[in-house]
Amino acid sequence: MPLALLALAVGAFGIGTTEFVVMGLLPGIAAEYGVSIPTAGLLVTGYALGVVVGAPLLTVLGGRVSRKRMLMLLMGLFVVGNVLSAVAPSFGLMLTGRVVASLAHGSFFGIGSVVAAELVAPDKKAGAIATMFTGLTVANIVGVPLGTFIGQAVGWRATFAVVAALGVVGLLGIARLVPAAPRPGGARLRGELKAFRNPQVLLAMAMTVLGFGGVFAAITYIAPMMTEVAGYSEGAVTWLLVLFGTGMFLGNLLGGRYADRALMPLLYVTLGGLAIVLALFTVAAHDKVLSAISVLLVGALGFATVPPLQKRVLDQAHGAPTLASAVNIGAFNLGNALAAWLGGTVIAAGFGYTAPNWVGAILAAAALGLALWSAALERRTPAVEAGAPEAVDSGARVPVHH
Repeated sequence: MPLALLALAVGAFGIGTTEFVVMGLLPGIAAEYGVSIPTAGLLVTGYALGVVVGAPLLTVLGGRVSRKRMLMLLMGLFVVGNVLSAVAPSFGLMLTGRVVASLAHGSFFGIGSVVAAELVAPDKKAGAIATMFTGLTVANIVGVPLGTFIGQAVGWRATFAVVAALGVVGLLGIARLVPAAPRPGGARLRGELKAFRNPQVLLAMAMTVLGFGGVFAAITYIAPMMTEVAGYSEGAVTWLLVLFGTGMFLGNLLGGRYADRALMPLLYVTLGGLAIVLALFTVAAHDKVLSAISVLLVGALGFATVPPLQKRVLDQAHGAPTLASAVNIGAFNLGNALAAWLGGTVIAAGFGYTAPNWVGAILAAAALGLALWSAALERRTPAVEAGAPEAVDSGARVPVHH
């Protein structure tokens, strides 16, 4: 694998840390600002919605900038947002900082996925994408638990200051290791938008929203669920997040390895397994051992869907992958926002801290249904209509840069 993939993984590490660390800090943030846990959950929803908006917007605006420069600008925006979160005197400004940081997220992973895929042979694309996302999964093993520990020991503001420093490291890594390449001048917005006329692209994005949403329905509220229901101490949340991150890391490896071989069967197994585990988590959350196992499995099954879903979008959006790739990253976070909001809603309605697990199970089951529908539709649709290169104007092609 090229060293450029390492640079992308470094950036992904910083972004992954800020995205997930807030979940372990929700009780402390809620207490300092005097808001409820469901209200504090808006920090997750707001971040996710910022990704949804920022992914297509910044990808389009950056279309005339080289990919390396765009990645560096995105990391700079990420640093600014985290600094604002660290010093915010009010909950509103804290939420604003989260949104500013999130604007860089979708475009970074979207553009990074295209760069990663272009750096390797066609049969290694999912593995390259998984390598970049390894930074995100390692963030959940190292960055998020460490950030949670810092937040509980020193204060959550120190956590976001450290995350901002991680962003600087990511920026320097991109500047040093990602090779300079001409801007993708062959890409046209009309051609990029044309990819969204392919129903398979839209179905893959819908699977992304629902499938990963299932993960976030449960994990957004892991801190109160584990302390109030399972009986863990506040300090144990750090190690539970390590367990979740370990599951994500293993799931990412699984997804990257098998997506190039059996993409749709992998989605059937992971989405179906995720729905079952989340349903059982409602009961398992009352037992320390079973709840810990559930956290590991949710991370593994949930993140095993990421490389195949991202690759499926790239495969179906032939000749115009950049915007579709970025929008699919936004779709992951639309699922996060939807699930965090739904989870907070059922908690606020008095159904308890385990209720979000049922929400997640329903979302994952719906994603499995879409995967089966997508496969059935593909079997009935000629290759050209399904998104073969002939279905996209040659002017919409994005040149390959090595």
